[in-house]
Amino acid sequence: MINEAIIKLINKENLTEDMAKKVMDEIMSGETDPVLISSYLTALTMKGETVEEITASAKGMRAAGTHLLTDKETFEIVGTGGDGSNSFNISTTASFIIAAAGVPVTKHGNRAASSKSGAADCLEALGVNILADEKVSKKCLDEADICFLHAQKYHSAMKYVAPIRKKLGFRTVFNILGPLTNPANASMQLMGVFSEKFVESLAHVLYNLGVKRAMVVYGEDGMDEISASAPTKVCEVMDGEFKSYEITPEQFSLTRCTKEELTGGTGEENAEISKAVLNGEKSGRRTAVVINAGAALYVAGKAESIKSGIRLAEELIDNGAAMRKLEQFVKLSNGEA
Repeated sequence: MINEAIIKLINKENLTEDMAKKVMDEIMSGETDPVLISSYLTALTMKGETVEEITASAKGMRAAGTHLLTDKETFEIVGTGGDGSNSFNISTTASFIIAAAGVPVTKHGNRAASSKSGAADCLEALGVNILADEKVSKKCLDEADICFLHAQKYHSAMKYVAPIRKKLGFRTVFNILGPLTNPANASMQLMGVFSEKFVESLAHVLYNLGVKRAMVVYGEDGMDEISASAPTKVCEVMDGEFKSYEITPEQFSLTRCTKEELTGGTGEENAEISKAVLNGEKSGRRTAVVINAGAALYVAGKAESIKSGIRLAEELIDNGAAMRKLEQFVKLSNGEA
């Protein structure tokens, strides 16, 4: 099937959802020649991925992965990465605020790809057991409303494509599949993307995958988050209704910061930044965290608007609830009561 798909892509023909799913099944089986995988990824990137192709690829990757079974309606806040901004872990920091508001967060992530610190690096430096087993993760989710699902643990078949992706050295469909393959099948999501061209298409992909409420965002300064230093393109999907618009920090009575203020470092350095923000530091970094957390709280139905979500996020920082949530999560993930 992959040979046939490559020929179609070379001829600039779109794949059907069925064919794209079968190709992903082949890739995830571990029995496909790396040369063919490389050719397929290159040809698909050059043609440009359709909503159907991305949806099918995500379904194939989900089917090959391990799942965290839960009855909870969970939330995922994540960026594709690859934006080259080297910012601190904004989504990871915001996740503690979201959980402190009573929204169950299943944070899915990995170690750094293009930056110095991925979600896993930052959380590990904060003291979280990032390789907690399913039983511990469920306990964290049940008692603290947050758990971390390490991509390498839940998507082990990715080992077949990791060396190929590294050698190719350019973005492929796999750069956008991570945020689309949450092991707990999160039904609510705030997803940042590295290119404006994916804002609307990935909102449709999320809907196709069964996500009920979502927001896909791209900062015009290149951030794969809601930007605190530039306007942000947004596509919102709420129960099948799609809406595209642009937002700025000033709309929410926030002071715009510079992109440089959001620069991060190693996992350890980013962990210190996260703690500073959660401890009430007044800075551009706080602005970046609360604007993303506020939007997430709006998507999750905890706030009537992004602006009221931001006010709630600020309150959860200032009353210490977000920091207490981090401390609770660290203890539970390490098996402490």
